[in-house]
Amino acid sequence: MAKTCYDCGKCPAYCCSYPEIEVSKADIARLARHFGVSEAQAEERYTKLQREENVRILRHREDEHFTSVCMFLDRTARRCTVYEARPHTCRSYPYGARCGYYEFLKFEREHQADEGFVATT
Repeated sequence: MAKTCYDCGKCPAYCCSYPEIEVSKADIARLARHFGVSEAQAEERYTKLQREENVRILRHREDEHFTSVCMFLDRTARRCTVYEARPHTCRSYPYGARCGYYEFLKFEREHQADEGFVATT
């Protein structure tokens, strides 16, 4: 396996801003167990139906950096509040040893001479 070349701890959680974070029945069941609610309650509270594709996606809320983010993102700490119960797509992201956004962010922070800079485009 390739060595990981990114540090999520230095990122403002860009991946959590993806507008369609798809969840499976297994993901909903995991969230239900995590919160101690029924699967039907978890589906209703934490997801919404993406009608065009007939899939369930995580609900979002407003965000100061990326317009909207996953409802489970702690917007102050920029960390997932359900990390142990996160959906499969989140567990496997970024699907390789490199994260394109992290590379872009490092480049921008270096050129802005600002370690806290948040690149939004």
